[in-house]
Amino acid sequence: MSLHVAIGEHLAHRAMDQAVTDLITRAGAVPGLAARLDRAGIDPGSVRSVADLSALPVLSKDDLVAEQASTPPFGGLLAPGAAVQRVFQSPGPLYEPQLDAPDYWRWGQVFTHLGVGSGDTAINCFGYHLSPAGAMMEEGLLATGAAVLPAGIGNQDLQARAIADLGVSTYSGLPSYLKALIDRFDELGLPPQAWQLRRAMVTAEPLPDSLRAALTARVDSVCMAYGTGETGLLAYEVGDGAGLVLADGVLVQVCDIGTGEPIEDESEGEVVVTVLRPDYPLVRFGTGDLSGWMLGPDGSLRLRGVLGRTGSAVKVKGMFLHPAQTASVMSRLPSVVDHRFVIGRTDHLDTLRCEVVLAPGTDPADQVQQVTQRIREGLRFSAEVVAVDRLTPAEGPILDTRVWD
Repeated sequence: MSLHVAIGEHLAHRAMDQAVTDLITRAGAVPGLAARLDRAGIDPGSVRSVADLSALPVLSKDDLVAEQASTPPFGGLLAPGAAVQRVFQSPGPLYEPQLDAPDYWRWGQVFTHLGVGSGDTAINCFGYHLSPAGAMMEEGLLATGAAVLPAGIGNQDLQARAIADLGVSTYSGLPSYLKALIDRFDELGLPPQAWQLRRAMVTAEPLPDSLRAALTARVDSVCMAYGTGETGLLAYEVGDGAGLVLADGVLVQVCDIGTGEPIEDESEGEVVVTVLRPDYPLVRFGTGDLSGWMLGPDGSLRLRGVLGRTGSAVKVKGMFLHPAQTASVMSRLPSVVDHRFVIGRTDHLDTLRCEVVLAPGTDPADQVQQVTQRIREGLRFSAEVVAVDRLTPAEGPILDTRVWD
C-alpha cells in the first residue's frame, strides 16, 4: 500500500466518518462549538464525514485561551451536565477539565501495550501540581490494574529507595528523568537485584538513540509515546522502530500550517486533533507540534514523531516555555532591563539559564535571588540566573542550544 493511499483511507475511513458524524450530532449545540461552526458557515447537520469536518478552521491554543477568557472557565465547550472531576492549569493560562470517565485521556492504551497489569507497581514521575500530566498517567496506569506510586518530580533518593523497596516494575515520566533515577539508584549503592523495573513509558521530550541505549541497558522495554495536555494520548511506539501508531478515541490529522487543510503526502504539517467526546468537544485543535506521515512495516499509517513546533514556544524539562509568559513575569521586575533564557543539555538532562541585564545601581546578588524566585513562582521552572552586562537583541528571549544526539 502506498503512503498516499494509506492517508486517504485514514481520512475517509467509514468508521471515523461515523464517529465524526456522531460527535457533531451530539455536541453541535454545545455553545463554544456551535459558535465556531456558525462562524465557519457550517451547518452541524451537514457534517457527515471527516472531509466535512475539515472545513472547520483549526483552533489554536492561543484561540482557546482567548475563548476561555471571554467565556470562562472553559470557553463554552463544556456540555450541559458534564461532571468535572479535576481542573488543571497549563501555561496561557489554559484550564483543562478532567471529566468523570475511566482513563479520560486514554493513556491506558500504551500501558496495556507494554504489558502493565494488576501485578505491577508503577512509579509515576510526572508532576501533579496544576499541570495534568501526573493525573493523566495515573489514570492510565490505574486502568490496567497496576498500583501507582505518585512520585512526581522531587527527591530522587526517596524515589530510588522506593523502587528497590517496593519492587517497582514500571516507570512513567521523562526519559531524562529515568536516566537520572538509574544513576541515583547506583550512586546510593542499592542492591542490583532490587532493580526490578522492566517497563518504561516515556514522553514529553525527545529520545535520542544515545539516551535510548542507556535506558534499555537497564530497562527491557522502553516505549516512546506522544500526547498533549489538552488532548491526551495521540500515538505510541509498538517496538518495530517505525514511527508511532495512532491511538483510539481521537481523530489525528496532519494539516497545512497556512490553510489548515489535511496533508495527504509525506510533507510536514501541524498535528491537528479532534477528541471524539461530546461532553467536551475539542474539535480540530491545533497542537502546535509538527509531524508527518509514514507507513509502518505492516502497512499501517503512522506519525513520524514530533519534528518541531509551529510557534515560538519551546519545550524544556517536559514543559513549555513561552516568550510571552517569560516577558510577563520579567516585566514585574523593574530592576531587570533585559533578559534571555538559554536552554542547554548536559548528560541527557535539560538545563535552563536566565541571563539578566540589571538597572544601574542595583545589588546584583539581591536581584539574582529575586529573579530566581520569580521564575520559580511565575513559570514553574528552576533556572540558574546570571547577571550580564548586555545581550544581543537578535538572539531573542529564548535561545535553544540543545543538540539531540
